[in-house]
Amino acid sequence: MLLETKGLGKRFGGLQALSDLNFQVAGPEEVVGIIGPNGAGKTTLFNLVTGIYKPTVGSIHFQGKDITGSAPDQTARLGISRTFQNIRLFNRLTALENVLASVYACGAAPWWREVLGIDRGRLRRGLQEEALRFLKFVGLAELADLPADSLPYGDQRRLEIARALATRPRLIFLDEPTAGMNPQESAEAVGLIRRIQETGVAVVLIEHDMKVVMGICDRIVVLDQGRKLAQGAPDEIRRDPAVIEAYLGKGAVSAAS
Repeated sequence: MLLETKGLGKRFGGLQALSDLNFQVAGPEEVVGIIGPNGAGKTTLFNLVTGIYKPTVGSIHFQGKDITGSAPDQTARLGISRTFQNIRLFNRLTALENVLASVYACGAAPWWREVLGIDRGRLRRGLQEEALRFLKFVGLAELADLPADSLPYGDQRRLEIARALATRPRLIFLDEPTAGMNPQESAEAVGLIRRIQETGVAVVLIEHDMKVVMGICDRIVVLDQGRKLAQGAPDEIRRDPAVIEAYLGKGAVSAAS
């Protein structure tokens, strides 16, 4: 298993946000969708795996290593990256500088070499070329010198993904990657996720657009009230009576078909 949680739970005071969750990502190139109503525990799962929250109970293993309770910078260096439901960029920095921050943070080259002035010019050019490569991957190379807050919403989403990819992850968590996008932008986002998958990076995504979920995911996990309600291939989830009753509804199933 690339990622595995066992009995994972998180309590906030009297609120049990996640309960006894056993969750797996089998390996590279798998795309797993996490769906469920608001408050089901989806983002809590992301926050636990990426180190923003510490579990109340249970364990998290990544590539066979126990990472339970690891800090966000540790999980990033191990190969887990993420985006957020609410876009979090350095708004006053350029697109290129936003990606450079991740390149620096996760050690494209030893930071101390630049501090000491060793090959400073060549090192800086190499880091910029690395950052630009990720911008090209998401289709933003021509916007590299623009401030992040001047970019259209869909481009800001792609910039956040580029910054997450610049940590060179084995596994990336995408929190509602098509939220707020128009149909064309959503289609472009789906194409980008497919390209990420083709590079051998596993993807776990939270998404409310059922056409996106059913069309791109190899496996879907359904959460409800902090517990796993169902999991399976898209066709299995589409037909599951418990999922239809708790979340999808007949209209959503028809729209995703």
